[in-house]
Amino acid sequence: MDTSPTPRVAVVTGASRGLGLELARSLARDGWRLVITARHPAELAAAAAEQAALTEVAAPAGSVVDDAHRERLAAAAAGLGGAALLVNNASTLTGYDLAGAPMPALADFPLPGLLETFEVNVLGPIALTQLLLPQLRGHGGAVLNISSDAAVEAYAGWGGYGASKAALDHASAVLAAEEPALRVWAVDPGDMRTRMHQEAFPGEDISDRPLPATVVPALLGLVRGRPASGRLRAADLADATAPAGA
Repeated sequence: MDTSPTPRVAVVTGASRGLGLELARSLARDGWRLVITARHPAELAAAAAEQAALTEVAAPAGSVVDDAHRERLAAAAAGLGGAALLVNNASTLTGYDLAGAPMPALADFPLPGLLETFEVNVLGPIALTQLLLPQLRGHGGAVLNISSDAAVEAYAGWGGYGASKAALDHASAVLAAEEPALRVWAVDPGDMRTRMHQEAFPGEDISDRPLPATVVPALLGLVRGRPASGRLRAADLADATAPAGA
């Protein structure tokens, strides 16, 4: 539980489902005030109603690509006391609805979709970080950027998504060098049983993948322990914090 005189404020994007939702739930239980956002208003409203039983929540719906929406998020965080944590979790696989189709090869990737992929996965997080930096600096805060193993491994069909996450990784490393008073982490959460992951593998059984909630303790360990900035794997974090003999 947060023991500071004023509860800390976290901004979490892509917070209506999957990893973003589970992390927001855990931050609420830890006493954080929340600004959560996602593109689907009904799902976001349900998440906000649940978390409002535990903490103060602002939940403007919209896309991180939208300039005015990012301004609303920054204003909401300031209204709650100023952001001490930004979680850039919102992502897109291709920038368009796959509709059951396989992930596109780079040779066939529609360029408007590729542009949207980079806007959502790279430019949106950077732009939102720029807006929130004065608040984060004031609270000795942290930025948690959700990455992927596709940023460092070459998987057929994952060129657009992987390239965007590699760019986010590098931007995270540069931000860490430029903002030494903050913590900046790019974290690969590993494969998870999410709607997004299912869309990448249409018709396949992904029930063997772990649920997003299993990754959250590793991320909370980062937020609570504030280790050095860097690129990390959630699996390694979980191994490092597991009890002896577990």
